[in-house]
Amino acid sequence: MDHSTLEIFCAVAEELSITRAAQRLGRVQSNVTTRVQQLEEELGVTLFVRENKRMQLSPQGEKFLGYAKGMLALAEEARQILRPGQPEGLLRIGAMESTVASRLPEPLARYHQMWPGVQLRLSTAPSRQLIDALKDRTLDCAFAALPLSTGETPQDLAELGLTGVRVYTEQLVLVLPPDHPTVREASDLRIHSLAAFKQGCTYRSIAEDWLRSQPTDTVIDIQEVGSYHAMLACVASGSCISFIPRSVIELAPETTRLRQKPIGNADTWMIWRNGYETPALSALREALALAHD
Repeated sequence: MDHSTLEIFCAVAEELSITRAAQRLGRVQSNVTTRVQQLEEELGVTLFVRENKRMQLSPQGEKFLGYAKGMLALAEEARQILRPGQPEGLLRIGAMESTVASRLPEPLARYHQMWPGVQLRLSTAPSRQLIDALKDRTLDCAFAALPLSTGETPQDLAELGLTGVRVYTEQLVLVLPPDHPTVREASDLRIHSLAAFKQGCTYRSIAEDWLRSQPTDTVIDIQEVGSYHAMLACVASGSCISFIPRSVIELAPETTRLRQKPIGNADTWMIWRNGYETPALSALREALALAHD
């Protein structure tokens, strides 16, 4: 179960194809197949199954994938920490979609220009999932909104083995169709469908709390969507309301036709694991500080 074998297993697990994994790794297919078979023999389990000519992870493979990624991440972290010179290696960044769209392009472009030896791997998810990924070591740092409705506050991070700094404050805006009457409280709403991300999104939790706190018995239906563009389209169609950060609204000129009502602020934190102090992470924090100057 060496480092190279774990990398091969993770590539096959992500691609669900020996052919694509071999191309990605620059290896011949027979070598990838042999290494996976050797790993299965060593572990004494079947990691992959084929169903209708499609490769899938077995239940044992699903469990092992988390451990394999964790071991590779720990090895990469150790390698970087033991070489405290110029930033290099892999830095896995997770962020809310709003942060990726409105806040990170400039600092990440500056970062890449200054430190081309660092491979940045960026992924998006709601805040709850980002915190979980940090704890599972599948991310090195994350940009998440705190506090979460499930309890994580800046003060609670230490108990989770995490630490962080506040980097942005977002104004959250209730967005309505252009012909909707003025809304002062939830009882003024004429539309009872909320376009939002799936559970785990802090902004969705803030929206639900605001709707519940107002004097109305109306039940709000949640329409889960995968992007802010989808949210805006739902609102523009007249079928939904939504709660969107002001910084995202400013990126979309078509939102000038929509009615808007500010409802409060939410802080975005850059969060990482306690003790994770690689040159690549330190350089990212410096790039963010320059963006604020």
